[in-house]
Amino acid sequence: MSIEVGTIVSGKVTGITNFGAFIDLGDRKTGLVHISEISDSYIKDINDVLSVGDEAKVKVMTIAADGKIGLSIRKAQENSDEGSQPQREHKPAPRSTSSYNKPREDRPSYNKARDSRDRAPQGRDNKKDNSFDSLMSAFLKDSDDRLTSLKRNTEGKRGGRGGRRN
Repeated sequence: MSIEVGTIVSGKVTGITNFGAFIDLGDRKTGLVHISEISDSYIKDINDVLSVGDEAKVKVMTIAADGKIGLSIRKAQENSDEGSQPQREHKPAPRSTSSYNKPREDRPSYNKARDSRDRAPQGRDNKKDNSFDSLMSAFLKDSDDRLTSLKRNTEGKRGGRGGRRN
């Protein structure tokens, strides 16, 4: 059986690395399925999907001049009429329950200056005065306020001699 680009062949997984799996195609030919070509979904650990000795249908994607064969399991599944699933189903890692993923109102407030960014700058009424000049002056004032509070908070944390600088 000759191996040509575009054909779908059956093979056996002979080795697994962190970047893909080696598939024995018979006739002393071995090809590599890159981890990105195993499934349409993200795979963190290839061992969750494949193991040595598994049978797999693969599509021949490339054959290099030096004899290296590039294979794809996911494209072989797209072309097959059965739509067969891989031997093991990939289960994504559970989502973290950290406060980073929670909406802002559910998170504890650690920095009052950060929460003040969500509100409109003081002294500005959003309904009445929306000319460009007034918006720009309000923005500049708010920006200056943020910069001074940022400088005040970070200046004491600098190392070196002389302590605080003005």
